[in-house]
Amino acid sequence: MASSCANSVGRPKAFDSEVALEKALNVFWRKGYDGTSLSDLTEAMGINKPSLYATYGNKEQLFLKAIEFYENRPCSFFLPALEKPTAYEVAEYMLLSAADSLADDSHPQGCVIVQGALSCSEAAESIKEALIAKRLDSEAKITARFVKAQRAGDLPYDADPAALSRYLGTVMQGMTIQATNGSCAQRLREVAELALLAFPKQATAVSEAS
Repeated sequence: MASSCANSVGRPKAFDSEVALEKALNVFWRKGYDGTSLSDLTEAMGINKPSLYATYGNKEQLFLKAIEFYENRPCSFFLPALEKPTAYEVAEYMLLSAADSLADDSHPQGCVIVQGALSCSEAAESIKEALIAKRLDSEAKITARFVKAQRAGDLPYDADPAALSRYLGTVMQGMTIQATNGSCAQRLREVAELALLAFPKQATAVSEAS
């Protein structure tokens, strides 16, 4: 709200920078970092090159800002998943939400972070490294959540929080490829439900059942 008020006085902007950033994200998502030209971006964003440079910096900086926007969208499910009360519910919410999001036809299919890291050329090595770092950071956050769950007795003592985190990441990356290849949300949810069968239930529930 504060930024909107600031934009209403002084030097007005000729465009909404957040709307333009979302448009840039969609271009990068469809074409990949390497496949996107500055002309593609300026045409989609409705601005000229000087405005792009002045507002966002160069192409690399714009891409990283678009990724940050992507991670903080209201429909993002990652952080809400970590707040679920049990480790199993964290995994369930994350996988099922991923299934719906990855196949959502209101935007390009798949995950721009995963796809971007896979498709970057050697010339865009810094972008690839930045995307890998974001994936590893997410993996570390999931691991920390599962360690907390294990200490609380919510995961069996012999469960490996880091391996479980990599497991979820691997499943979601595979779902990303499937979504890019045209799989619908229902098919992805079937994969998610199968993956959840291998996820350990909370230790407390097992002991109560016995």
